[in-house]
Amino acid sequence: MPNHATGHSPSRGASCTQAGFSTRAIRIGQDPDQTTGATIVPIYQTATFTMDEVGVTKGYDYSRSGNPTRRALEAQLAHLEGGNYGCAFASGMAAIFGACSVLRAGDHMIATKDIYGGTFRLFSEVLPQYGINVTYVDMTDLAQIEAAIRPQTKMLWIETPTNPLLTLIDIRAVADLAHSRNLLVGVDNTFCSPYFQRPLELGADIVAHSTTKYINGHSDVIGGAVITSNPDLNAIIAHHQNAIGAIPGVQDAFLTMRGAKTLALRMERHAQNAQTIAQWLTQQTAIAQVYYPGLPEHPQYELACSQMSGFGGIVSFRVRGPQARALAVAKSTRLFNLATSLGGVESLICSPFTMTHGPIPIPTKESMGITLDLLRISVGIEDVNDLIADLEQAFQTSAQL
Repeated sequence: MPNHATGHSPSRGASCTQAGFSTRAIRIGQDPDQTTGATIVPIYQTATFTMDEVGVTKGYDYSRSGNPTRRALEAQLAHLEGGNYGCAFASGMAAIFGACSVLRAGDHMIATKDIYGGTFRLFSEVLPQYGINVTYVDMTDLAQIEAAIRPQTKMLWIETPTNPLLTLIDIRAVADLAHSRNLLVGVDNTFCSPYFQRPLELGADIVAHSTTKYINGHSDVIGGAVITSNPDLNAIIAHHQNAIGAIPGVQDAFLTMRGAKTLALRMERHAQNAQTIAQWLTQQTAIAQVYYPGLPEHPQYELACSQMSGFGGIVSFRVRGPQARALAVAKSTRLFNLATSLGGVESLICSPFTMTHGPIPIPTKESMGITLDLLRISVGIEDVNDLIADLEQAFQTSAQL
């Protein structure tokens, strides 16, 4: 993979560009500090950088425009995603907005129908203020995508697996269709992380992440990233990043970079636990339906096996009985924290209808299949037997409803 401009001259990290995932996660962009020899990239807690002469810098002049700690994170994430360029943002939504900076007034975008509530809000309420309109379609059906393309269409936006119903979109097939019509493809890869899925290798042009989730992995930092291999797209996105200034602080960049070093180890455990729990849920009389791409009965199981190297740590399921029972289950867990977000080492449970997808109008949510009987769990890396016991007692507690 190409070398990155990180503000440091190439050294040990540059020799790792063809190494395995975990090696690159720990080494790329993270050379020993040239001044002190510090093994770990320092936190450059500075707003500005002193120049020796007017207009002559050592690669940095102002931390909004660039900071060595943030540059190291951007290099690390770009390489892990298989891209040439990375831009870090202050949140996942700032990153998605950054990806949309390649669009202009009058442009049209087609997006996955089953989509995160915050993304829906951005696409439906904010982008139209800038003259950019979005159409939502079932992207498992290429005919629906093709029918929605207009002369003004510029980009297709994919979320796969989708949030919260874990529907898979065939990235390669959509990219082939898009490129045949000279359209861009953006992919939100948050649920899989670059460890389990790399959309650029499947034909996508832009990849976005909420690094808050699996990449950081510890539920203590908000952040996002946009990655591409296209220098023209990167120039636009990087200009937006600097002009808008929605960048992560250096402490956040440092913590995200540290979290990403253990991404491979954590994702393996997340997926192992999620697979075990999903299989267990299919055997429970309290559960009407389970959504997890690692189950052979998932309608896109074969696509999951071909497009992803692992099935991830998110499981959604419908609780049988009155809808109030699902809410009672969510309130009754003891190890699964009732909370939004996902991807941390601790397990979480949420009601997408009222929490993560609250911004979406009720009729739209219901048309997507997001109803009050649906729960989503982010399976952490705790002992899986303890997690199953927690769910079992929550089902028993709510059984009287």
